[in-house]
Amino acid sequence: MKVMGLTGGIATGKSTVSQLLIDRGYEVIDADAVVHELQAAGSPILAKIAAEFGDSVLLGCGSLDRRALGQIIFNDTGARHKLEALMHPAVRAEFERRIDQSTSDVLFLDVPLLFEAGFDVLTTVNLVISASQENQLQRLMERDGMTESQAQARIRSQMPMSEKVARGDVVIENDGDLDELEENVEQFLRGI
Repeated sequence: MKVMGLTGGIATGKSTVSQLLIDRGYEVIDADAVVHELQAAGSPILAKIAAEFGDSVLLGCGSLDRRALGQIIFNDTGARHKLEALMHPAVRAEFERRIDQSTSDVLFLDVPLLFEAGFDVLTTVNLVISASQENQLQRLMERDGMTESQAQARIRSQMPMSEKVARGDVVIENDGDLDELEENVEQFLRGI
């Protein structure tokens, strides 16, 4: 089995590429979906998050208030590192479990923090989706309704794009339109 890492900066088009892979029949394990499952209301991880950050990160129904938690961690590096220390071991264990259970010849791990979290040790090839910072800012502000300063804080909270690109085995630039991105993905897939 080939385990392929799929990563990129925020708003570079990684999720679009992930969907293109799924549409072509590839198995994709989405880190964000795994995190949401692990942080479900009543879960041990959510209890640890509430103990660390306070009940202000919980909604009245007992589920995680992602916006409130985001306000904390994207404005405080120490808080972000505390959250990562809580989440990364559980996410890695779940990845390993799902990789072991997979029967696919090629499996993609869609992980925004692939390199930052050290999850690239689970992969054989790493695909990085890249975009200019200008495009990232524009997409974040349009997609998530963020101000420019909020979008910049999100981008700054991640590994610099240049470092991700340097660590990737394959890089797909996504500063064009969807057709161009789709053709670049097809070209990558022909080579695996």
